[in-house]
Parts: sequence; C-alpha cells; structure tokens
Amino acid sequence: MQCVVLAAGEGKRMRPLTARRPKVMLPIANRPMMEHLILAARDAGVTDFIIVVGYFEREIRNHFGDGSNFGVNITYVTQRHQLGTGDALRTTAGMVNDRFLLLNGDMVLRRDDIKHLCLMDAPCMGVHETDHPQDYGVVTVEGDRITGLEEKSEYPKSTLVNAGAYLFDPDIFDLLAGITVSGRGEYELTDALASYIREGTLTAYPLTYWLDVGQPWDLLDANKALLSSMDHEQHGTVEEGCTLPDTVSIGKGTVIRAGTYIEGDCIIGEDCIIGPHAYIRGSTAIGDGCHIGHATEIKNSIIMPSTNIPHFNYVGDSIVGSGCNFGAGTKVANLRHDNKTVKVCGKTTGRRKFGAIIGDNVLFGINCSVNVGTLIGSDTRVAPHSLVEGCIEDGSIIR
Repeated sequence: MQCVVLAAGEGKRMRPLTARRPKVMLPIANRPMMEHLILAARDAGVTDFIIVVGYFEREIRNHFGDGSNFGVNITYVTQRHQLGTGDALRTTAGMVNDRFLLLNGDMVLRRDDIKHLCLMDAPCMGVHETDHPQDYGVVTVEGDRITGLEEKSEYPKSTLVNAGAYLFDPDIFDLLAGITVSGRGEYELTDALASYIREGTLTAYPLTYWLDVGQPWDLLDANKALLSSMDHEQHGTVEEGCTLPDTVSIGKGTVIRAGTYIEGDCIIGEDCIIGPHAYIRGSTAIGDGCHIGHATEIKNSIIMPSTNIPHFNYVGDSIVGSGCNFGAGTKVANLRHDNKTVKVCGKTTGRRKFGAIIGDNVLFGINCSVNVGTLIGSDTRVAPHSLVEGCIEDGSIIR
C-alpha cells in the first residue's frame, strides 16, 4: 500500500521555530516529528511513501533521501504554492494507483492504529476524542458512519475530531477536481469529503493514540510521551561521579562529565558535552552538538542542536532553537507568581508551568532574565543584564 504524507506547510503557529525548517521537521525526542510517523507506518507494513513537500523542502529531502536509510521507498512531489490540503493531495494525482493512506505529517500515530486503518474499507477517516474539539474539525457519527464534519466550530456538536489520517480509493481525485476555493482562500480536502458524507460512505476509525502538535508548547507534551515509551541506549563516555538512570539515552561521542546528575526519561544527542556538575531533569531532549555546562539545570525542555547553555543557567519547560548561546547566569522563568495559566503572545498554553519559545541563533549576554511566557524570534541579540519578556521579533536587538 502507498502512503501519501502531507508535509508542504510552514506551520505559522510554530514561529519562530519554523523560520528555517518546516513544521514536520521540528524535533520530538531528537527525531523530526514526521520521522516518528514514517517509522510507525513502516512498522505497520507500509513501504512506499509519496511526500508532498513545499516550504523549506530541502530540509525534508536531505534528511529522508530516497528512504533507504529508513527501510522504505520515498518519492517526492512539490506543492509550489501552499493552497490547502485538497490542493496538496491533487499534486499526487497519477502517482497513486490503488487504495492508499493519507497522513498529515505533523502528528504522531502508533503502528497498530495505522495497521488497522489499512484494513478498513475506503473511504475511512481516523478520528479521536479531545477535550478541546473547537480547535479541530468536529465529527459527528451514527454507528461507524460519519454524518457531519464542521471545521473549528465555536459550539462543537461532539468531542470527536478529524485526526488527519485517511484511507482512500483513487476516486478521491475525481472529487478533488470539483472543489472550489474555501473562505480561507484554500482548496480544502474536507470539502471533497462532503460528497462521501452525503452518500453515507465515509466511515470512522477511532484511533487509540494520537499526538497532535498544533502549538509550540504541544511539543513538550509529545516529547514527554515519546521519551517515556522509547528504548534507551547509552553510548559515549560517562565519567566517574555521575548519576543517571537507564531511562537516559546518550549518543555517540557525547561526554557526561563528573558530578552531573540526570533523572527521569531524557535523551542526549551525539557529540555533546554535559557538565561538569550539570543537572538534567526528566522529559528533556538535548540535540546533537550541544554544551550543557557547569551548574546548569535543564528541566522538561527541548534543546535543538548546536546550542550552548554552559555556565550557571536555568531553563525550564521551554523550547530552544538551534545555534543559540546563553551567557553565564542567564535564566528562563517558568512559573507565574499568581500560579495562573501561562500565556504566550496572548494565547493560553493551558499550562501552569511554561518558560519560553526561543528561535534559532539567539545570543544572550551574561546575567539575562527571560520572563515566563516569552517568545524570542530567531537571530535576536540580547545585551548583558537584560530583562526579556513579551513577543520579540526576528533579528531584534535588546539592550
């Protein structure tokens, strides 16, 4: 069976993390989120993939290549202009010759769900229960038949939502040929599904597991979930005087220096230097080539490759891009004094504890303070002893 993966979009809600990479290449447990999806589909028996690329497509092509390193075959097609999911799928017309899977590239599924979806009769949509259905396409059903699909309703009629996983026959392309531009200025796949719903032929498959990553802080939940379920391997060098459990993965070439304490489920990439006397707390992922140094504490965070947090720093519940450097004594707050839910740029995170979203190549001077709920754009420069808070645009200079 072929599998079409939609991966052409930027992921604007993920800015500034998507300034130099598409959303599907954001790391979760030190792998691009789409890699987790492709590996799950592979383990379910799917070997032929068509990936629809567009925004920063070279990042996807360079990482996955022809798929041979992952045990699959990958073909690419480019969506020149990101005009919606319906338009993205139309770019694969003529490449799909039988029943096929269609998956959004920005989610994580499990092998068994993909395997069971493949065994359903087409057309079929994967659905999932959520406590915030107003953020998704809301699905109503009678038995296993889908009777309605409403996008982002203020008053949702159910808690069941469209999960972005489908099984189709090639006749979906005939329906796509007849859709028009939606109110959002896009060609929506869901408009084509309306014909199936009217005919009563679209069925629902309830997914047992679904990680949707719609906002930057969702990366932390997905990271925690995947770290808790993965197999852990320890390579590199661990000096005497370190404390770490077997739930920590350590990449090749990494050195864990004396006095370092690591707890919980964590992953540390290749060629890192950790410590001496660093404290890495649970649900943390540290990318390749990072330096987490003396008396630095990292908690429940994603640190992307080639970032240095080397002296007397604290980072909690945050996402930090690649190529950043923290001056000595720079710290990121992660808790409001009134214990209220943290907001970022006016949007609620739903979290009592959340630190900052920091883009790529951000440089901090010494003794900077980053307030709770701050968003810092890529290529920002922060002078020593600065307080940083609010929403900072890319390329800003803070004095």
